[in-house]
Amino acid sequence: MATVAKTAREEWSQGWTVIFAASVGFSLFSVMLSAAGIFMQPLGDEFGWNKTILSMGLSIATLITAILSPFFGILIDRYGSRRLALPGIVLTTLGMASFGLMNGSVAMWVGLWVVFGMILVTIKSTIWAAAVAHRFTHSRGLALGLVIAGTAVAQGTVPMLGNWLIENYGWRQAYIWLALGWGSATFVICYFLFKDGYAKAGTLTAEQERDAEAVRRAVPGLSVKEAVRSPALWMILVSSFIVMAVTQGFSVHLFPILTESGLSRALAAKLMLVSAVAAVIGKLVTGWLLDRYRPNWVGGLTLAACALAFAPLMEGARSMPLVIFALVVNGYAIGTKTNITLFFAAEYGGMKNFGKIYGTISAIITFATALGPL
Repeated sequence: MATVAKTAREEWSQGWTVIFAASVGFSLFSVMLSAAGIFMQPLGDEFGWNKTILSMGLSIATLITAILSPFFGILIDRYGSRRLALPGIVLTTLGMASFGLMNGSVAMWVGLWVVFGMILVTIKSTIWAAAVAHRFTHSRGLALGLVIAGTAVAQGTVPMLGNWLIENYGWRQAYIWLALGWGSATFVICYFLFKDGYAKAGTLTAEQERDAEAVRRAVPGLSVKEAVRSPALWMILVSSFIVMAVTQGFSVHLFPILTESGLSRALAAKLMLVSAVAAVIGKLVTGWLLDRYRPNWVGGLTLAACALAFAPLMEGARSMPLVIFALVVNGYAIGTKTNITLFFAAEYGGMKNFGKIYGTISAIITFATALGPL
């Protein structure tokens, strides 16, 4: 069964709704990650927990997600994204809201994060990127950048929104309303707009099913064994691991760093928006550059820039211009790393086994996310 290549204009006209829905869906993934810093003080004050306890929950969840990612990638290749994403959104919403029930037990805290990590794998980057990367070839970098931009929206708005909810309604209600508000909107948008080629498979005749399976097998890409032997994919993995560990640790503790340096919680939350705006710009600009220039140079120079973010904050928030500079640079770097990894995984690994290949890469990189906050 032959397929006809689409032009860039046709890709955008037929796929923009999928990009929008995927971006919103991926933003839900980052709500709890973006809120981790703002909940540290109220939880510490109420339960007497130290930063090690408060930080280990996020690390536990990311480790669980990392372990499950390769297996979930297999499910994506087999069943598609929509069938897995919609139930995942519902479960993630309930999982987030359940944190409002905490009673001060460290065991309960750890248990909630273990369960949440198992749920979170259903809405991580692999599931959204797979649907979009299958649809876009000519502008894949920019399309993926728009998807990943959803996380930057969460990173910019969740600290301010969460801080407002905590100050006005308490941390328990903040957990619940962040979950129900963000999760409900995400589910509605994805239910109507997030479509992929697998969505109607159950309604096809036996002959149409065979034709569809033949098309999927004809998709170009590496086998799993070939991917394991690919030097390019290994270089992507190692570089992304290092950058993720450094930037994630910085991001999780950024809010406490700012407040402990003398800034108010409200001002610190507003400054987080600066980093989020830079992250959106980073995702879109990098995606545009990847589609037009040598991807290896674009990726290397962009990720190397994240090293500039740490020096200005080594002595605390003593100079506001330097703080803003650090937030912009770190935000820009954060905005690029997932986009670059996704682009290279699709470029060098192909789409035939994208779920398995990127799921495995993402799993190993997620270990860096878990190690970073510690």
